[in-house]
Amino acid sequence: MLFYITAVIVLLSDQITKVLVRLNVEMYERFTWMGIELTYIENSGMAGGFFPGYARVFGVISILFVMFVFYLRRNEAWRGPIINISMGFLVGGAIGNGMDRLIFGQVTDFIVRGSGILNIADHALEIGIVLLIVHELVQWLRRRRNQESKEEYEGDEYVQ
Repeated sequence: MLFYITAVIVLLSDQITKVLVRLNVEMYERFTWMGIELTYIENSGMAGGFFPGYARVFGVISILFVMFVFYLRRNEAWRGPIINISMGFLVGGAIGNGMDRLIFGQVTDFIVRGSGILNIADHALEIGIVLLIVHELVQWLRRRRNQESKEEYEGDEYVQ
């Protein structure tokens, strides 16, 4: 359930903010809101504006990615609180940007960060990747600890 709740919250947050920006901000308008620098642009490519004009191709890739995540979730190893939240962020972000690409042929970006301009879906994808790395690190540490415990137990048994 955590997976679905996270994905829906990300998707709704992303789409609502994009609609608000499209309706209330002029293209390339720059302003600050609550300490966050905002600039409205439309991006027909991928992150950083690479491959402009291929938005619909990336929209299809988003659909394939979401299908892949649902396939992975059939495996018990891809469940648990951290991985559910991670996959929720990834799926919500992929659907949010994928919808824009398929419907509009471009993605609405507006949050200035460093030299780039992103949106809620982009940030959700980043959070999802970080949580996926955390999940994998925790799993690796558990496997390592279990292996060390097993070796220690077998060593004690051997001595007796």
